[in-house]
Amino acid sequence: MQLDDLRAFARIADLLSVSAAARALSVPKSSISRSLARLERDVGAALVDRSTRHLRLTDAGVALYPHALRIAVDVDEAAAALDGLAGVARGTLRVSLPFTVAVALVSPMLPAFLAANPKVRVVLDVENHFIDMPVEPVDLVIRVGALTDSDLIARRLMSSETWTCASPAYLTARGTPASVADLGDHTLIAYSDRATTWGPGPFGDAVGRAEFLPGVVVSDSAALLPVVVGGGGIARLPDFIAAAPVADGRLVRLWPGHGGDLIDIHAIYPSRHSLSAKVRVFIDALLAWLHEPDRR
Repeated sequence: MQLDDLRAFARIADLLSVSAAARALSVPKSSISRSLARLERDVGAALVDRSTRHLRLTDAGVALYPHALRIAVDVDEAAAALDGLAGVARGTLRVSLPFTVAVALVSPMLPAFLAANPKVRVVLDVENHFIDMPVEPVDLVIRVGALTDSDLIARRLMSSETWTCASPAYLTARGTPASVADLGDHTLIAYSDRATTWGPGPFGDAVGRAEFLPGVVVSDSAALLPVVVGGGGIARLPDFIAAAPVADGRLVRLWPGHGGDLIDIHAIYPSRHSLSAKVRVFIDALLAWLHEPDRR
Protein backbone atom coordinates (compact mmCIF):
# COMPACT_ATOMS: atom_id res chain seq x y z
CA MET A 1 0.00 0.00 0.00
CA GLN A 2 1.30 3.44 -0.95
CA LEU A 3 1.19 6.40 1.40
CA ASP A 4 -0.47 8.68 -1.17
CA ASP A 5 -3.20 6.10 -1.72
CA LEU A 6 -3.89 5.83 2.01
CA ARG A 7 -3.95 9.63 2.29
CA ALA A 8 -6.40 9.88 -0.62
CA PHE A 9 -8.65 7.20 0.90
CA ALA A 10 -8.61 8.96 4.29
CA ARG A 11 -9.81 12.18 2.63
CA ILE A 12 -12.51 10.31 0.68
CA ALA A 13 -13.71 8.74 3.93
CA ASP A 14 -13.62 12.11 5.74
CA LEU A 15 -15.57 13.98 3.07
CA LEU A 16 -17.58 11.11 1.51
CA SER A 17 -16.77 12.50 -1.91
CA VAL A 18 -14.02 11.81 -4.43
CA SER A 19 -14.36 15.33 -5.86
CA ALA A 20 -14.13 16.97 -2.42
CA ALA A 21 -11.09 14.85 -1.55
CA ALA A 22 -9.40 15.97 -4.77
CA ARG A 23 -10.07 19.63 -3.93
CA ALA A 24 -8.82 19.18 -0.38
CA LEU A 25 -5.58 17.60 -1.57
CA SER A 26 -5.21 19.98 -4.54
CA VAL A 27 -4.91 17.15 -7.08
CA PRO A 28 -7.03 16.13 -10.09
CA LYS A 29 -10.09 13.99 -9.43
CA SER A 30 -8.65 11.36 -11.75
CA SER A 31 -5.61 10.99 -9.48
CA ILE A 32 -7.82 10.36 -6.46
CA SER A 33 -9.85 7.79 -8.41
CA ARG A 34 -6.67 5.99 -9.47
CA SER A 35 -5.38 5.99 -5.88
CA LEU A 36 -8.63 4.48 -4.64
CA ALA A 37 -8.64 1.80 -7.34
CA ARG A 38 -5.01 0.94 -6.63
CA LEU A 39 -5.64 0.69 -2.88
CA GLU A 40 -8.69 -1.51 -3.40
CA ARG A 41 -6.56 -3.76 -5.60
CA ASP A 42 -3.86 -3.93 -2.92
CA VAL A 43 -6.26 -4.86 -0.11
CA GLY A 44 -8.36 -7.15 -2.31
CA ALA A 45 -11.69 -5.61 -1.39
CA ALA A 46 -13.95 -2.71 -2.33
CA LEU A 47 -13.55 0.18 0.11
CA VAL A 48 -16.29 2.45 -1.23
CA ASP A 49 -19.84 1.54 -2.28
CA ARG A 50 -20.51 3.35 -5.54
CA SER A 51 -23.89 1.73 -6.18
CA THR A 52 -25.83 4.12 -3.95
CA ARG A 53 -26.70 7.74 -4.75
CA HIS A 54 -24.39 8.97 -2.01
CA LEU A 55 -20.92 7.55 -1.47
CA ARG A 56 -20.50 5.36 1.59
CA LEU A 57 -17.79 3.11 2.98
CA THR A 58 -18.00 -0.65 2.79
CA ASP A 59 -17.23 -2.79 5.83
CA ALA A 60 -13.65 -3.07 4.58
CA GLY A 61 -13.47 0.70 4.16
CA VAL A 62 -14.76 1.28 7.69
CA ALA A 63 -12.14 -1.13 9.04
CA LEU A 64 -9.28 0.48 7.08
CA TYR A 65 -10.20 4.13 7.67
CA PRO A 66 -8.80 4.66 11.21
CA HIS A 67 -5.51 3.05 10.21
CA ALA A 68 -5.22 5.14 7.04
CA LEU A 69 -6.00 8.31 8.97
CA ARG A 70 -3.46 7.53 11.68
CA ILE A 71 -0.74 6.82 9.13
CA ALA A 72 -1.44 10.08 7.26
CA VAL A 73 -1.44 12.09 10.50
CA ASP A 74 1.76 10.42 11.75
CA VAL A 75 3.57 11.21 8.51
CA ASP A 76 2.39 14.84 8.64
CA GLU A 77 3.55 15.13 12.24
CA ALA A 78 6.94 13.63 11.35
CA ALA A 79 7.36 16.14 8.51
CA ALA A 80 6.35 18.99 10.82
CA ALA A 81 8.86 17.87 13.45
CA LEU A 82 11.69 17.66 10.92
CA ASP A 83 10.79 21.07 9.47
CA GLY A 84 10.83 22.48 12.98
CA LEU A 85 14.31 21.07 13.65
CA ALA A 86 15.61 22.34 10.34
CA GLY A 87 13.89 25.70 10.78
CA VAL A 88 12.73 25.53 7.17
CA ALA A 89 9.28 26.81 6.24
CA ARG A 90 8.02 24.93 3.20
CA GLY A 91 4.95 23.29 1.73
CA THR A 92 1.29 24.24 1.46
CA LEU A 93 -0.17 26.19 4.37
CA ARG A 94 -3.97 25.98 4.47
CA VAL A 95 -5.65 28.59 6.66
CA SER A 96 -9.38 28.72 7.47
CA LEU A 97 -10.60 32.22 8.37
CA PRO A 98 -13.63 34.52 8.09
CA PHE A 99 -13.97 36.78 5.05
CA THR A 100 -13.57 40.03 7.00
CA VAL A 101 -10.35 38.85 8.63
CA ALA A 102 -9.03 37.61 5.30
CA VAL A 103 -9.67 40.94 3.57
CA ALA A 104 -8.72 43.37 6.33
CA LEU A 105 -5.98 41.62 8.28
CA VAL A 106 -4.40 38.64 6.52
CA SER A 107 -4.35 39.39 2.78
CA PRO A 108 -2.48 42.71 3.20
CA MET A 109 0.43 40.96 4.95
CA LEU A 110 0.75 38.11 2.43
CA PRO A 111 3.01 39.81 -0.15
CA ALA A 112 5.74 40.42 2.43
CA PHE A 113 5.25 36.96 3.97
CA LEU A 114 5.53 35.18 0.62
CA ALA A 115 8.60 37.20 -0.31
CA ALA A 116 10.27 36.17 2.94
CA ASN A 117 9.12 32.52 2.68
CA PRO A 118 9.29 31.58 -1.03
CA LYS A 119 8.92 27.83 -0.34
CA VAL A 120 5.53 28.26 1.35
CA ARG A 121 2.33 28.06 -0.70
CA VAL A 122 -0.63 29.68 1.08
CA VAL A 123 -4.25 28.59 0.61
CA LEU A 124 -6.88 30.76 2.34
CA ASP A 125 -10.15 28.91 2.91
CA VAL A 126 -12.55 31.79 3.51
CA GLU A 127 -15.28 30.38 5.76
CA ASN A 128 -16.52 30.66 9.31
CA HIS A 129 -18.02 27.29 10.18
CA PHE A 130 -16.81 24.66 12.63
CA ILE A 131 -13.58 22.98 11.51
CA ASP A 132 -12.69 19.50 12.73
CA MET A 133 -8.93 20.00 12.52
CA PRO A 134 -7.82 16.39 13.01
CA VAL A 135 -10.04 15.42 10.08
CA GLU A 136 -10.12 18.37 7.68
CA PRO A 137 -6.92 19.31 5.80
CA VAL A 138 -6.38 22.64 7.57
CA ASP A 139 -3.12 23.72 9.21
CA LEU A 140 -4.41 26.82 10.99
CA VAL A 141 -7.80 28.28 11.89
CA ILE A 142 -8.38 31.98 12.66
CA ARG A 143 -11.61 32.82 14.45
CA VAL A 144 -13.23 35.93 15.95
CA GLY A 145 -15.02 35.94 19.32
CA ALA A 146 -15.46 33.47 22.14
CA LEU A 147 -13.93 30.01 21.69
CA THR A 148 -15.45 26.68 22.62
CA ASP A 149 -13.55 24.38 24.96
CA SER A 150 -11.36 21.93 23.08
CA ASP A 151 -7.95 20.29 23.10
CA LEU A 152 -6.71 22.80 20.54
CA ILE A 153 -4.13 25.50 21.21
CA ALA A 154 -5.50 29.04 20.82
CA ARG A 155 -3.05 31.93 20.49
CA ARG A 156 -4.53 35.41 20.73
CA LEU A 157 -3.56 37.55 17.76
CA MET A 158 -5.26 40.79 18.78
CA SER A 159 -8.29 42.32 20.45
CA SER A 160 -10.70 44.38 18.38
CA GLU A 161 -12.90 47.10 19.87
CA THR A 162 -16.40 47.54 18.45
CA TRP A 163 -17.29 51.08 17.35
CA THR A 164 -20.86 52.26 16.92
CA CYS A 165 -20.89 54.19 13.63
CA ALA A 166 -23.10 55.91 11.08
CA SER A 167 -22.53 58.05 8.02
CA PRO A 168 -22.70 61.88 8.26
CA ALA A 169 -25.58 61.85 5.75
CA TYR A 170 -27.58 59.42 7.88
CA LEU A 171 -27.06 61.46 11.06
CA THR A 172 -28.04 64.66 9.25
CA ALA A 173 -31.25 63.05 8.02
CA ARG A 174 -32.20 61.11 11.15
CA GLY A 175 -30.41 62.94 13.97
CA THR A 176 -27.57 61.87 16.24
CA PRO A 177 -28.64 59.63 19.14
CA ALA A 178 -27.59 61.00 22.52
CA SER A 179 -27.77 57.62 24.25
CA VAL A 180 -28.34 53.96 23.51
CA ALA A 181 -32.01 54.38 24.43
CA ASP A 182 -32.39 56.66 21.40
CA LEU A 183 -31.39 53.84 19.05
CA GLY A 184 -34.96 52.59 19.12
CA ASP A 185 -35.82 55.45 16.75
CA HIS A 186 -33.11 54.50 14.26
CA THR A 187 -32.36 51.84 11.65
CA LEU A 188 -29.87 49.42 13.17
CA ILE A 189 -27.69 47.09 11.13
CA ALA A 190 -26.44 43.89 12.79
CA TYR A 191 -24.90 40.49 12.02
CA SER A 192 -27.81 38.24 13.03
CA ASP A 193 -31.56 38.36 12.85
CA ARG A 194 -32.23 38.39 16.58
CA ALA A 195 -32.42 40.85 19.42
CA THR A 196 -28.95 41.90 20.54
CA THR A 197 -27.56 44.17 23.23
CA TRP A 198 -26.32 47.49 21.89
CA GLY A 199 -24.02 49.94 23.61
CA PRO A 200 -20.50 51.28 23.60
CA GLY A 201 -19.47 49.50 26.78
CA PRO A 202 -20.60 48.26 30.20
CA PHE A 203 -21.18 51.70 31.70
CA GLY A 204 -24.01 52.75 34.00
CA ASP A 205 -24.20 56.32 32.71
CA ALA A 206 -26.52 58.08 30.29
CA VAL A 207 -25.07 56.26 27.30
CA GLY A 208 -26.00 52.85 28.70
CA ARG A 209 -26.83 49.54 27.02
CA ALA A 210 -30.11 48.16 25.72
CA GLU A 211 -31.45 45.31 23.61
CA PHE A 212 -32.89 45.92 20.14
CA LEU A 213 -33.98 43.93 17.12
CA PRO A 214 -31.99 45.15 14.07
CA GLY A 215 -33.80 46.53 11.05
CA VAL A 216 -31.16 45.32 8.58
CA VAL A 217 -29.10 42.11 8.84
CA VAL A 218 -25.75 41.62 7.07
CA SER A 219 -23.71 38.66 8.29
CA ASP A 220 -20.19 39.93 7.55
CA SER A 221 -18.45 43.18 8.56
CA ALA A 222 -16.84 43.71 5.17
CA ALA A 223 -20.25 43.47 3.45
CA LEU A 224 -21.87 45.57 6.17
CA LEU A 225 -19.43 48.48 5.81
CA PRO A 226 -20.69 49.86 2.46
CA VAL A 227 -24.27 49.73 3.78
CA VAL A 228 -23.31 51.95 6.72
CA VAL A 229 -21.12 54.28 4.63
CA GLY A 230 -23.99 54.63 2.16
CA GLY A 231 -26.33 55.88 4.88
CA GLY A 232 -28.25 52.66 5.53
CA GLY A 233 -28.24 52.97 9.30
CA ILE A 234 -26.19 52.61 12.47
CA ALA A 235 -23.93 49.61 13.02
CA ARG A 236 -21.28 48.29 15.36
CA LEU A 237 -18.09 47.58 13.46
CA PRO A 238 -14.71 46.18 14.51
CA ASP A 239 -12.18 48.98 14.81
CA PHE A 240 -9.92 47.49 12.14
CA ILE A 241 -12.80 47.91 9.67
CA ALA A 242 -14.14 51.25 10.96
CA ALA A 243 -10.88 53.14 11.64
CA ALA A 244 -10.16 54.20 8.04
CA PRO A 245 -13.66 55.46 7.14
CA VAL A 246 -13.90 57.28 10.47
CA ALA A 247 -10.50 58.91 9.86
CA ASP A 248 -11.43 60.10 6.37
CA GLY A 249 -14.90 61.31 7.38
CA ARG A 250 -17.04 58.71 5.64
CA LEU A 251 -18.27 57.50 9.05
CA VAL A 252 -18.86 59.12 12.41
CA ARG A 253 -18.11 57.17 15.58
CA LEU A 254 -20.84 57.61 18.18
CA TRP A 255 -19.83 58.05 21.83
CA PRO A 256 -16.07 57.81 21.20
CA GLY A 257 -15.35 58.63 24.83
CA HIS A 258 -16.79 55.29 25.89
CA GLY A 259 -14.85 52.16 25.02
CA GLY A 260 -16.68 49.53 22.99
CA ASP A 261 -16.84 45.80 23.60
CA LEU A 262 -13.58 43.94 23.06
CA ILE A 263 -13.54 40.88 20.81
CA ASP A 264 -10.50 38.60 20.65
CA ILE A 265 -9.14 37.12 17.44
CA HIS A 266 -7.29 33.81 17.85
CA ALA A 267 -5.11 31.53 15.78
CA ILE A 268 -5.98 27.91 16.54
CA TYR A 269 -4.04 24.72 15.86
CA PRO A 270 -4.04 21.14 17.23
CA SER A 271 -2.17 20.68 20.48
CA ARG A 272 -1.15 17.15 19.59
CA HIS A 273 0.69 18.25 16.46
CA SER A 274 4.22 19.53 16.40
CA LEU A 275 4.04 23.16 15.36
CA SER A 276 5.48 23.09 11.86
CA ALA A 277 7.86 25.77 10.64
CA LYS A 278 5.34 27.03 8.07
CA VAL A 279 2.65 27.56 10.73
CA ARG A 280 5.08 29.13 13.19
CA VAL A 281 6.51 31.66 10.74
CA PHE A 282 3.03 32.55 9.48
CA ILE A 283 1.73 33.27 12.99
CA ASP A 284 4.86 35.25 13.85
CA ALA A 285 4.60 37.31 10.65
CA LEU A 286 0.90 37.99 11.20
CA LEU A 287 1.48 39.07 14.81
CA ALA A 288 4.29 41.39 13.75
CA TRP A 289 2.13 42.97 11.05
CA LEU A 290 -0.94 43.33 13.27
CA HIS A 291 1.04 45.14 15.92
CA GLU A 292 2.94 47.53 13.67
CA PRO A 293 2.31 51.03 15.13
CA ASP A 294 1.56 52.59 11.74
CA ARG A 295 -0.55 49.75 10.30
CA ARG A 296 -3.79 51.70 10.67
